[in-house]
Amino acid sequence: MKWLSSDLLDATTRVAPAIRTLAETGEEERSLPQGIVDALSDEGFFTLLLPPDVGGKGHSPSASLAAMSAIAFADGATGWCSMISSTTCLLAGFLESETAKTTFGAATAVGGVFAPNGKGRRTEDGVVVSGRWQWGSGLRHCDWVVAGVVLDDGDRVTVVVPQSEVEIVDTWQTVGMRGTGSVDFTINDAFVPTERIISQIGAKPTTDDPIAHFPNFSILGAGVAAVALGIAERAWSETVTLVNERSPQFSSRLLSQQASVQSAIARSRTRLDAAANELLSSVEAAYQVVLEGKKASVDERVRIRGAAALVAEESSATAQEMFRLAGGAAVYDTSILGRCLRNLSVIPQHIMVAPRLFETLGRHHLGLEFESSMI
Repeated sequence: MKWLSSDLLDATTRVAPAIRTLAETGEEERSLPQGIVDALSDEGFFTLLLPPDVGGKGHSPSASLAAMSAIAFADGATGWCSMISSTTCLLAGFLESETAKTTFGAATAVGGVFAPNGKGRRTEDGVVVSGRWQWGSGLRHCDWVVAGVVLDDGDRVTVVVPQSEVEIVDTWQTVGMRGTGSVDFTINDAFVPTERIISQIGAKPTTDDPIAHFPNFSILGAGVAAVALGIAERAWSETVTLVNERSPQFSSRLLSQQASVQSAIARSRTRLDAAANELLSSVEAAYQVVLEGKKASVDERVRIRGAAALVAEESSATAQEMFRLAGGAAVYDTSILGRCLRNLSVIPQHIMVAPRLFETLGRHHLGLEFESSMI
């Protein structure tokens, strides 16, 4: 992939064998195996977007997204956990440097939920937080957890708490993305000091590093899409191999010799390439604006989010088409294509890329009022 830097390409090559070997274990255990966690941590795949001044490597957003996609090619759940931790690391740019270094900068991985589902009451030197949140991807291997909270005075904040103060509620019995361990979690009367509280309205980065000034929701949406893209690429690649090796029942001709198969493969390839290029090009264009010391405009953010939703849509369609082409070979639990299909049935449900997002973006294109705070 042209967007993948040489150092990240080398790193993905090193971790891919361990990921592929342990991916099935992750499916069965509904959580990333420790061997995968160790491999990702050693190569920095949990901290791709961590600001450099607190320990990050300084990868560009487009290179980071390409890396997430490459990891998802090896295993979708692993790519997802890399994406969740890496995008969560962006919050380090809103903490004072020493606090950021001892939390995000010192962690194996981080995760949590931005949605303000918890409640908190202010104290003289912090807040006391309780609540329950859904979709806590990868929390079992996280050292720090973020959670959205509504305070007693109505303010919305994100708190950063050690994983030891979080209770995991294992609700993760799902159609797909099983290895992500995206459990519910609760926090009960945990004290959070002021230095680990980030306002959700009007917070300003505490660092000059450009990555901290890139719109968070845009990169999160793009990250979700990058994982979907990697899974779709795996489905396409597996199908190309399969149709070059198998013949339909009662036929001596390979599947690849059928015109309908040739057409489906070409159409899927072209659509994936076009959607992927728009996603990464839109992210790179916005990043260049940020590098110039400016804020990404609503137009630039809308472009990224539209591309992300399109990638999720095309990726899901590719998985369905590849599953169809594979025939009976794909229906077993051991089939990679079956896993790709299941995973790409789940990802488009995510709020960052769900189909209804196009309605919001359409209002912008039509010159109508729309809510842009989460774009």
